[in-house]
Amino acid sequence: MNVIRGSHHLTFSVGPAQEDYDFHTGLLGLRSIKKTALYDGSTPIYHLYYGNAHGDAGTILTSFPFRQAGVMGKRGSNQIKSLNLAVPTASLGYWADRLRAGGREVEEAQRFGTQRLLFTHPCGIEYALVGSDEDERYEPWDRSGVPAEHAIRGTYGITISMSSTPDEMIDFLTTGIGAEHGGDEGAHQRFEVGTADTGRGGSIEIVSEPGVEPGTWRFGEGTVHHAAWDVGDGTTQVDLKNFLEGLGYTDCSDVKDRGYFWSVYCRTPSGALFEFAWSKPEGWAIDEDPAHLGEAFQVPPQFADQRDEIVAMLEPISV
Repeated sequence: MNVIRGSHHLTFSVGPAQEDYDFHTGLLGLRSIKKTALYDGSTPIYHLYYGNAHGDAGTILTSFPFRQAGVMGKRGSNQIKSLNLAVPTASLGYWADRLRAGGREVEEAQRFGTQRLLFTHPCGIEYALVGSDEDERYEPWDRSGVPAEHAIRGTYGITISMSSTPDEMIDFLTTGIGAEHGGDEGAHQRFEVGTADTGRGGSIEIVSEPGVEPGTWRFGEGTVHHAAWDVGDGTTQVDLKNFLEGLGYTDCSDVKDRGYFWSVYCRTPSGALFEFAWSKPEGWAIDEDPAHLGEAFQVPPQFADQRDEIVAMLEPISV
């Protein structure tokens, strides 16, 4: 069922909120799109959103700073291994210098015909900046110290680590969500969802790592929690959920209201959690002036009567 437009957002659990904020808005030069709190559970945890100039689908990274809760995750196989972000190919030299000056170790690599810079988040999550020349439909953010010509364009895709034969995951990708096989390279296989006309960030790479122990799936510092894919609207979202359940992938959630978008979650045969999302028409402006996104803390509506308590429990973020 080929209905995915591209990436919507990528979500992961990190350490301290300030460290994550500085990494994404300072070193990587992304815009702060939203400061709110995790909707799940009863313990207030920040939910921080970063993106391009407008927070377009396919440019969004979101984090849960789990150091506050003291919950550690374990990186390993059967989970998303790497977050891959797109930058202009000519800007890779700029980024190698910037990342090293910012204290990150950088490894240069090539995969599937693309040049890449491999590095890690301070909490250990793997990142790659992938040289990707494209049109300029997605306006970069240029007010965080990174010139527009070098700025991160958005998501390129994800890499999933698998400890066992990926045959069932491949069937899920190709039959379940309409991904197209894009080639093999050693232990890596590549698949694509969406197109440049419908979205961005649709590269899904699978790497077979049979000697790597499985990682954790729950929220926990140092791990990627899920990849969200843009399905455009509610009818498509429900149709895809029903289609996947009809194929036997019954571990799909009900539709959940995430404040700024609607979500359905599905545990894939690889272990990686996928989300199928579509943005509300109001988008990020539902609770904040678009000219001042990510500046003030936004309390989820269901916790509105606990605002003072929640704010008191969260560490302040210095901008």
